[in-house]
Amino acid sequence: MNAHEIDYAIFGEEMQYVEIELDPQEGVVAEAGSFMMMDDGIKMETIFGDGSAKNKGFMGSILGAGKRILTGESLFMTAFYNDLVGKKRISFASPYPGKILPIDLTAFGGKFICQKDAFLCAAKGVTIGIEFSKRLGRGLFGGEGFIMQKLEGDGMAFVHAGGTMAKRVLQPGEILRVDTGCIVGFTQGVDYDVEFVGGIKNTIFGGEGLFFAKLQGPGTVYIQSLPFSRLAGRVLASAPQGGGKDKGEGSILGGLGDLLDGDNRF
Repeated sequence: MNAHEIDYAIFGEEMQYVEIELDPQEGVVAEAGSFMMMDDGIKMETIFGDGSAKNKGFMGSILGAGKRILTGESLFMTAFYNDLVGKKRISFASPYPGKILPIDLTAFGGKFICQKDAFLCAAKGVTIGIEFSKRLGRGLFGGEGFIMQKLEGDGMAFVHAGGTMAKRVLQPGEILRVDTGCIVGFTQGVDYDVEFVGGIKNTIFGGEGLFFAKLQGPGTVYIQSLPFSRLAGRVLASAPQGGGKDKGEGSILGGLGDLLDGDNRF
């Protein structure tokens, strides 16, 4: 294997974290901000990109890190190594309520395509790159733009899905239509395009957006029930506007309803 062979366990229900066991000289790379805890003796190092381009020299590292800017991610990632004798454990946490999906890239032909902010962590040696859309409609209307993230290699990677996650195995030619923001990722055999919902009433009054993601098999697709953009939108919609008070969510009586419902902030 080119990637480090790591063992792992996933804990929790709504707010999960993944615990990775590192043998001596094994390592893992992760997005900044996902670290939770680690045993004493694990070495932390900030690197350009995913570190897989080190053997290509400094310019190779710069190019690999530069690609991450296109996906909206930081130039840097964090690598953690076990430099001591004996097994060490390190944990990474979900950024918001949902599920952590372990991906064995070997089982998926060495490549998995996911939305830009889904990646959590991976075994050292896995390449975290970009996947350009080959279709104009997908890039303009797909919600994720022209670029998605791709994970390549022969090791383990972990991505995060919001809410509850669904797995669908599509047969050759089988089509699944999905809200564009609900896609977590899919295998390289899946054909991904975006299509117009259609119908004047659907377009104006449907409230589900103008476009669906069209996924055609063969391959495996992972869907999330609560994209972070949807969660953030609902939180913002319920937040006090312009420094005012909140909506009085518990009652049609507004602030008075808050008092009756046990919210005594005044």
